[in-house]
Amino acid sequence: MDTPRLISPESACHPDRDSSETLCVLGIGNVLWADEGFGVRCIEALQQRYEFAPHVQLIDGGTQGLYLVQYVQQADRLLIFDAIDYGLAPGELKLVRNEDVPRFMGAKKMSLHQTGFQEVLMLALLTEKYPKEVLLIGCQPEEIDDYGGSLRPVVKQALEDALALGLDTLRGWGARPAPRLHPLSEVETVTFAELALGRYESQRPPEDVACRTGDERFMPAREGA
Repeated sequence: MDTPRLISPESACHPDRDSSETLCVLGIGNVLWADEGFGVRCIEALQQRYEFAPHVQLIDGGTQGLYLVQYVQQADRLLIFDAIDYGLAPGELKLVRNEDVPRFMGAKKMSLHQTGFQEVLMLALLTEKYPKEVLLIGCQPEEIDDYGGSLRPVVKQALEDALALGLDTLRGWGARPAPRLHPLSEVETVTFAELALGRYESQRPPEDVACRTGDERFMPAREGA
């Protein structure tokens, strides 16, 4: 994705607890590499299922690295979803908070996006524009070397647990999540229509045709090859 897609969901009918606060919910990763898309899929699911108070931002950060610094600096409270190699069992979740988050993300880098996002967090600390509260909900991936693949079953199940943890945190922050009543248009969706989870999974070729180093949906064979 060339730029992060920012969604300001519809407001609920109740007054804000503190509308001066900005609550940022950020998913990072690459949906084209199987479990690496965990963070973005969390954001996609939150947006499809819930509406939030107007001071809540849901952001598909993709692999944008330093381009995300403005959102981190502007946030009073920041919730991050990401797939991180903790060396745990696949699908196991780990929660990291506040100043420990940038140090933890740099301990064992799984992909380039984590290097970039660690720099984002460190820059926010150095500029003294670090959120008052930060929570990283990370999931241990099972498979990332599968181009065009989707979340493995154990990670897809962990996504549901991660959403429950995230929603509990957001309620405490005054985000007021409520079941979505208004359907989303294609323009509003946090994930491009071609990459939405259901369509992405249903259109993948069978495993004996799709190879782990390329997928014809995204890397068409060259003429004469």
